[in-house]
Amino acid sequence: MLQAIRLRPDITRVDIAQQTGLTTAAIANITGKLAQAGLIKVAGRRSGGRGQPALKLTIEPDGAFGIGINVDRDHLTLVTLDLAGEVRSRVTREMRFPMPGDLLDFLRDELDAAIAKGGLDRSRIVGVGVAIPDKMGSIAIPHSPPGYAIWDETDLVDLLSALLPWPIHCDNDAAAAALAEAEYGTGFDNPNFFYLLVSAGLGGGLVIDRHHRRGASNRSGEIGLMPDQGGGRSEACVQDTVSVSALLLRLAEAGHRVSSVPALAELTEAAEPLIEDWIQDSVRALVGPIIAVNCLIDPNAILIGGRLPPVLVARLAHALAERLAAVAMPRSAPILPASIAMDASAVGAAILPFLDRLVPSDATLIQAGR
Repeated sequence: MLQAIRLRPDITRVDIAQQTGLTTAAIANITGKLAQAGLIKVAGRRSGGRGQPALKLTIEPDGAFGIGINVDRDHLTLVTLDLAGEVRSRVTREMRFPMPGDLLDFLRDELDAAIAKGGLDRSRIVGVGVAIPDKMGSIAIPHSPPGYAIWDETDLVDLLSALLPWPIHCDNDAAAAALAEAEYGTGFDNPNFFYLLVSAGLGGGLVIDRHHRRGASNRSGEIGLMPDQGGGRSEACVQDTVSVSALLLRLAEAGHRVSSVPALAELTEAAEPLIEDWIQDSVRALVGPIIAVNCLIDPNAILIGGRLPPVLVARLAHALAERLAAVAMPRSAPILPASIAMDASAVGAAILPFLDRLVPSDATLIQAGR
């Protein structure tokens, strides 16, 4: 019932009856309990029609809160999220190759302030989600420091339990970003999509009917690790070119030092030829994998998000779409910037406790008469 109300903010009890097949008495009983628990509220009456206008029900944003943490090779991000999907506070610490101890220091420094800034009632925090790349410590990224493989041996729940007195949920960063897009982004307009997460590495998320599909070993969407036959060496993979790390390395080798990822948006015109070369090389590396996605999955859209500044995401999406337009395929899905960009993995992480405790998959809804 809560999921039905969350998905349609102006829903009425009559609408719920039509969607679920439940009786009027059952709906009144359940919505009464949800209102008593502070999870939903009345949002006025629907205008028009005959008789007494029906009451509209909506989510109570302060009814529950989730905390999302994104750990990656170039930053640590924390967001707080309310039940309506609004980011209430965020903080990012730009840091090259943070270690587990750095994550603990970050949370000690920032967690209480983020909770206060977001106006969160601690008693209504239902959990914490952590989004982190798979095998973050062992997959090759330029300038990885010695000992970085410690991440592959770290149990995040054990690491964080002393600081976080709530249930902790962990997931892949690309999967979390895709989840954020499915739940609070373009997922309703594009229920089937492939998500490209351009971060320190390159990840992917496959969403079918607004549900993230993980595959037999929970590793679906690993587009960044696909071989890049045009990459100049036998072991080259797509993320060696299509990643923020690869872009920063190119810029540094040409003498353009970038202090942080957001500073990419402030580069001078002198760096423009390097940016354009990187975009074209990225298109070359992505064409084959995206053709495979189109032909095998036939998604509504291919979405590009992650840590790139929005202007670079838009340029990459446009250049890739132009190249694919010249390829003969049964169908080529539109390539679009994701609506939830730089904080998508952290937002998706914050959704994980909601899905576990409050709003399980909308596939659980009974479609009456179908």
